[in-house]
Amino acid sequence: MNDQRLRLDLADLAAEVEPVDLRDRTLRASRRLGIQRAVVTSAAALVLIGAATGAAFVTRPDASGPAPLPADTPSVTVAPTPTDSPLNPSPTVSPDTSGSPDDSTAKVLTGTLYYLGRTSKDAVVHAVQGGADRRVARIPLGGEPCVGNSITVSPNGQRLAWVEDADAAGFGALMTAAIDGTRKRKLATEVGCLGSRALVWMGSDRLMVRQNDGASVLMNVVTGKPVDGDPGQETDRCWSADGRYLAAADESGPFVSGPGSRRHYTYEPPSEDADKYDGWSARSVSMDGRYVAVGWKGTDPSRREDSHAVVDVATSKVKKLPVNGEVRNIFFTSDKLVLVRNADRIVVLDAGFGVLGEVVEARDTRGLALLAYAP
Repeated sequence: MNDQRLRLDLADLAAEVEPVDLRDRTLRASRRLGIQRAVVTSAAALVLIGAATGAAFVTRPDASGPAPLPADTPSVTVAPTPTDSPLNPSPTVSPDTSGSPDDSTAKVLTGTLYYLGRTSKDAVVHAVQGGADRRVARIPLGGEPCVGNSITVSPNGQRLAWVEDADAAGFGALMTAAIDGTRKRKLATEVGCLGSRALVWMGSDRLMVRQNDGASVLMNVVTGKPVDGDPGQETDRCWSADGRYLAAADESGPFVSGPGSRRHYTYEPPSEDADKYDGWSARSVSMDGRYVAVGWKGTDPSRREDSHAVVDVATSKVKKLPVNGEVRNIFFTSDKLVLVRNADRIVVLDAGFGVLGEVVEARDTRGLALLAYAP
């Protein structure tokens, strides 16, 4: 009974259902899918066109500068190129390689070197500073040997002194002048002009001279008068550039005296040369009185400016100099340098005899007598 009732209910439901055309539904679904594919394809094409257009804007040069980045683009920090990178190396400072004689002279010696030259008529004073050679004074020789044998330059480079108008025995008028030969004046008469060193400076304002009676007189070249006091009986006098220390000889032998001190010393010259000369004497004294430069005294009355050795007064030992070749002159200067002259150059030493440098002498002055150096 129940089964019969179930079959009747199902039959009623089937009668109420409307038949469906599946062919039409399938066609409609197919058209719907085609439209969706067309839309998707069109959208993709638009994206590709936009990308290509953007690339064209990026690669196209534009004088107005690059287009701004979108707001959502992450910021980028560009690190600066290191200054020592291979693409931008650090600048290199090249050393000065000019090496001109003028430059080297100015660096090693800031003062002036004074030389004595001669023509047939004049004694010519050369002043060399920074490698530049100037002829600063011409003193007429007057046809006699006295001017050339006696002319000298003060340690400060400001004055000249010489003897002129000498008699047959070599005594004449003591003259002084400014370094350029102007402002000449006569200080004394009957002053000797012969010998290895006829006129000797004590500092830059006093001058030791020898008169015809054999006496030594110390002249003040500023006042033009002799200095009061007994000049003593020493011989072979030589003072430091500031006049504080005296190197001389007396009956007890060679010595150096100065403020509160007096030291005797000895020197044994090379035996192979000693027989050629009439002994030796001090030529220059260090500013502290510790050292003397010594040179030969000639057997004739002509001047000698040469010196060949340095003696330590405290030990009487010869100081070994750090130079090569034969030594022609040795000067202790007022600025505490030691100038050692050899064949064609001057080796500059400090007060401890350490080498500071070399100065190549100008060709025109190499054969001249070196009279003085003024800082």
